[in-house]
Formats: sequence, structure tokens, C-alpha cells
Amino acid sequence: MTNPEAKKQAPVFWDPQQSIEARVEDIVAKLTLEEKVSQMVHYASAIPRFGIPEYNWWNECLHGVGRAGVATVFPQAIGMAAAFNQEGMFRTASIIADEARAKHHEFARHDDREIYKGLTYWTPNINIFRDPRWGRGQETYGEDPYLTGRLGTAFVKGLQGDHPKYLKLIATPKHYAVHSGPEPLRHSFDAVVSPKDLWETYLPAFKECVKEAGAMAIMGAYNRTNGEPCCASPTLLQTILREQWGFQGHVVSDCGAIKDIHAHHQVTDSPEASAALAVTNGCDLCCGQTFESLVNAAQQGLIPEEDIDKAVRRLFDARLRLGMFDPEDEVPYAQIPYEVNDCHEHRRAAHVFAQESMVLLKNDGVLPLNDSIRSLAVIGPNADSRDVLLGNYFGTPSAYVTALDGIRAAAADSGMAVRYAEGCDLTTTKTDMWGTRAVRGFSEAVSAAERSDAVVLCLGFSPALEGEEGAVAASDGGGDRTDIDLPGVQEELLKAIVAVGKPVVVVLFSGSPVAVNWAADNANAILEAWYPGEEGGTAIADILFGRCSPAGRLPITFVKSLDQLPDFTDYGMQGRTYRYMLDTPLYPFGYGLSYTTFSYSDLDVGTDELGTDEAQTVSAVVANTGDRSSDEVVQLYLHDEDASVPVPRFSLQGFRRIHLQPGESQTVTFTLTPRQLALIDVDGHCVLEPGRFRVWVGGRQPDARSAELTGTPVLEGMFRVVGEAREIMY
Repeated sequence: MTNPEAKKQAPVFWDPQQSIEARVEDIVAKLTLEEKVSQMVHYASAIPRFGIPEYNWWNECLHGVGRAGVATVFPQAIGMAAAFNQEGMFRTASIIADEARAKHHEFARHDDREIYKGLTYWTPNINIFRDPRWGRGQETYGEDPYLTGRLGTAFVKGLQGDHPKYLKLIATPKHYAVHSGPEPLRHSFDAVVSPKDLWETYLPAFKECVKEAGAMAIMGAYNRTNGEPCCASPTLLQTILREQWGFQGHVVSDCGAIKDIHAHHQVTDSPEASAALAVTNGCDLCCGQTFESLVNAAQQGLIPEEDIDKAVRRLFDARLRLGMFDPEDEVPYAQIPYEVNDCHEHRRAAHVFAQESMVLLKNDGVLPLNDSIRSLAVIGPNADSRDVLLGNYFGTPSAYVTALDGIRAAAADSGMAVRYAEGCDLTTTKTDMWGTRAVRGFSEAVSAAERSDAVVLCLGFSPALEGEEGAVAASDGGGDRTDIDLPGVQEELLKAIVAVGKPVVVVLFSGSPVAVNWAADNANAILEAWYPGEEGGTAIADILFGRCSPAGRLPITFVKSLDQLPDFTDYGMQGRTYRYMLDTPLYPFGYGLSYTTFSYSDLDVGTDELGTDEAQTVSAVVANTGDRSSDEVVQLYLHDEDASVPVPRFSLQGFRRIHLQPGESQTVTFTLTPRQLALIDVDGHCVLEPGRFRVWVGGRQPDARSAELTGTPVLEGMFRVVGEAREIMY
């Protein structure tokens, strides 16, 4: 408990009736230089003479409260993105924030203020997943800036809440900016990017999270961007973030990134110089120890104390907006009961989101499994794995449902027999010292398949094979993947099982694309399950047994091989993602199958001609023409036919997830703003030019490969923008 005498030393600061500005000024004016600096590292010290307790700024909630005990674990971020569901993202973030608040206040009541138990959360990761090799791509919302911006905005709003006085949590979009591997180079790498690619691809989601969602924190990246360390970049932190976007919150470095400035980027020659450079250019909080050097830096004249004051003001502003220094009974979020953590309602939400996240990549009619299937073999290294439910940056579920668990429970309802065999492990490729073959488990798996009517084969990757540098011991690429094929002998197992002659359904677990070319030609069905969270096995069974219809869509292109990609270190967008890739992919962005059929009709482009200051409306009627109820992801793509510079082949500019009963129809309407119609020129300016614009509406991207895979048409229309070209403030 805070000493009442200590509160008397800063009466304005402790008075909740005073303005936040007055309270901040009161405390900052009273602190010594050493006390100020003690607040600028992620493990902020207590200041006993003012009754201020210690606080750890480092907290994680990528897809559920992470690393802080029992919490609901939702699908990994890339899986949530595959749901194409803004409302679902908002609801999920709100649930996560409830659990974070409940846990924080219970910890604080026991004076437990350790790491991962605070209210400032370093999420979401809104970097662009531009290359499937990147191990941390699983943390993102995929390769498209529009999708990433919409989902990131929803997540930030859900975390921060809508109370007029208090923030529920503080969200921290990361890693700002131009950051997506390679992981082993991140501490020294310079991501060189053109002004066009910077503003067209890498910055839009950050801008939306700041300007629209009101994110109150931003995390800087490890790397340099165009020569400037991201955590000390005058261009990124001052010119763009604060001056152009009006950002009012605080900036935190990635962990150890300030040390990198001198130790690896070699932009400065000392910790003092790195700390001074970062703070001067707008970084307020250091994850790591380097800001402890600010006392020496100030004494050496490298930084004026006024710049330190500015950072400390922002940090106390954040804590005051969270209600940390106010009586609990005045902070409504402090009343959330501890019992909400992984409660039944939240587990049900994780279950539904897992259903929504899964993408049916192939189905020759074997799914959903019908009554003729009386016995089922469940095979593969991921069939009974808990690890593949979780991804990275996860919490601890109160219960786990693996694929095998979920299938057994569903099969029991219908009296279906289930046989299980692991078949192989994830990665073994060679014989051991005794000459034991890597395919040691194949015989049991083949026997199970021979005695069953159908096979569910659970393959793919795991968080042990892809993730963050330093955290993934089994990755040959330092967290990244050097190969996107099925690892180990999994494809040999697949071939052995297919050779048995029974229907084979492949369930893929991964946080990134897998080049399943042989499976695409030879398996009967393929379901991408991602890392689906604590209820993943239940959701898989729901789809396999037809309890729900799949409707997820790929948020990233599945290439056929790495030969289709530019060099990993090339941050130019030409040849990357569906927007600029010319080769035919294995499975395209925006693609996914259903158990029912949908028709699109009555495309209505609001006006044939509009001015450069007008918005355009586009609508279409979507009908469920099949015999099953299902969600459908309606997508709108745009192309500027008369652009003066290269623009994307197609650009997602609208999506809506809807639910329709058989025979039901719905009119879906999108609005295209002048900003969405504008292009980014070679100098990075956002310009709306007059000319023709083509628009498509359907359940997929308007490319040839999607048409081939789905056999469904998309609606196509045209309109014209007239008048003089004008620059749009962006």
C-alpha cells in the first residue's frame, strides 16, 4: 500500500480530480534526474518518497494474455487474419483486455509487479508479411496493407476501450517500421526502401492505428530504415509519426534495440550517445538497460534534461490514463473479476474464432465426412501436439484440445472408431547411429490407414521451427525458414498413406505458407489450421464433420517454391505478394473454399463519374445458393487503369464477412474514399489522378489462379474520376 505521507509530497499528482496535464507536471517537476531516468527503462523503479510503485512496461497479448499464467489462447495472429473479420478482431481484443485488467489488479493487490503483469501491451504486430521465410510472419495479419490496417485498427480499439477518461490497456503497434526479416540480421540490417514502397506498403497500417484507432504507444524496430536506426530515426519518429500523424503517445524501443545503435549499427560509439540520440529523436522508453546511461549523457552535455523531461511526461501520462494512481473504485476496469480468465464464454469465443480462421484449400468432395465413414485414422506429428495450438507469445490455457482430442470427441457422438499413429516426428530426415530408419513409425501409420475408411493426416510446422531470432532452436534460419516444403519425412509419410488408397485429408499446422505441391495434386482435401489456439482441435473436428462450413481466406500468398521470390533481404515490393507477383502461386491471397455455393449479382457502381474529392459506393447482392448455412467473405478489389506510375495488379480495398442461410441473400455495400483511389508516386506523394478505375466484387481475388481453383466468377465494373489531379494529405 502507498504511504499516505508520500502522497503529501505530490498532492496534485495523486488527486484524480486534477487534469492529467497538471498531475504530470506536478510529478516531473519534483523528480531528480536519476529518478526520471529510472522511469525510462522497461523495469521502472519505485520512487518511495512519492509513493510511486515499481512498474514493468513489458507485457504481451498477441493472441491472448501471454506469459502471465492462465488465459484464453486465441488462434495465432495470422489465423485471426484469415477470418477476415474486423468485428471478430475487436471482440477478441476486448476479451483479452478484460483478462489483462483482471489479472493486473489481482497481481497488484498482492504487490506482484513483475514482468508481464502490467497494462501496457506490446501488440499488435502490424508489419507486412512480405516474404514467407520470415519466422515472425505468424505474428502478423499477412501481406496486404489494407487488411492489416483494418484488423490492426480493430485490435487496438478493442484493447484500449472506449471509456471517456480511462484507457483499458495501452496498445503498442510494432515494429515501426519496414521490418520483416531476416531475423539473424535484424540487429544490424539496413532496410533500404523506396519512398513509393514505404508509403504504399509499409506505413499505411501504422498510420491507421495511430490516426484512426488512437494507439497510445508505438514500438520501434531493431533495424535501420534507409540508414536511420528505427528507434532513433528523425524521419520515422519525428517527421512522420509526431508531426504528420499527430501521435501523442510514447515510443518504446524493441528489446536491446538502443544497444544495437552503437554495438551493431555502429551509428554511435557509446551507450551514452545511443541513448541521447534515441531520446532526442523521440524514443521515450527503452526495453533494455541502455537508457540508464542517460544520466551520464546529460552530464556530458549529449542531451539537455528538457528532452528527458519530455519523455518522462509521456510515460506518466500513459500510466495516469490507465488509472494506475487513482482509487480502484473510480476505475471501472479495475472491477473486472479475476474469474473471467479463460472462462467458458471466452473459451467459446476462442472456439468460434478458430472455426473462422481455418482455410479449406482443397476438397474433392470427401469433406465433410459423411455417414459412410465408420472408422477414421488420425495420423501425423501434429495430431496430438499441444505446441501447435499455441504459436508464439502465448498464455497458458486451462485446457488444451488437440486435433486428436477434437476428432475423438466428435467421432464418439456418431460411434465412429478412431485409430491414432504419430507416423513420424516433425523434422527427422536421416538414420541414426544404429541405422534406424527415419520412417520408423510409418508401418504403424500405414496399418492404421489400412484398417480405416478415411485418414486425417496432421502435418506442417510448429513454433519450434519458425519464430523469433534466439527463440527457435530448431530453425536452421535463426528463426526464419530456409525451406518452405514440409519438413523432415512428412511428405514421404503423406505418399505412403496416399498409396494405401483411402481418402486422405491433410490438416496443415503452420504460421506461414507451406509449399504442399504434391499434396495439392494427390490428397483429397487440405485444411490450413494455422496455430489455432486452445480450442483448435474442436474447431478442426467441427469442419471435418460438417458442424460448420469453412470460410477462412488466405491472408498471404502460398507460393509454389522460394524460386518465385526475390532475395529475402530485398525490401522492394516488385515480385512480392499478390499485388506485384506475376508468377502463378500455389494458392492465392484471398482464396478459400466452402461447403456451400454463393452467387454474386446486381453490381452497382454508385456513379459513372466522380470528382477527386468525392467517395464512391459499390454494392452487390450475395446469395447462398447451396444447401448449408455458411459465412462468406465478400471482397472488393481495385485497379487504377490509367495510373502514371506502376500500381498493384489488384488491391484489396474492402471486405465483409457475412453469414447466410440456404436461399438467403444480402446486399453488401462498400465505400471507396478518395484516399483509397489515390496512388503513391515515386516520391512517396499520395495523388488522386483522373482516369478509369476497374473494380471487382466476389468471394475471391480476380486472378486467373483463383478462378481456376474455385470455378466461381467475380463481378466487374468501371468508373471514372474526373477533374484535376490533387495531392491527398496522408
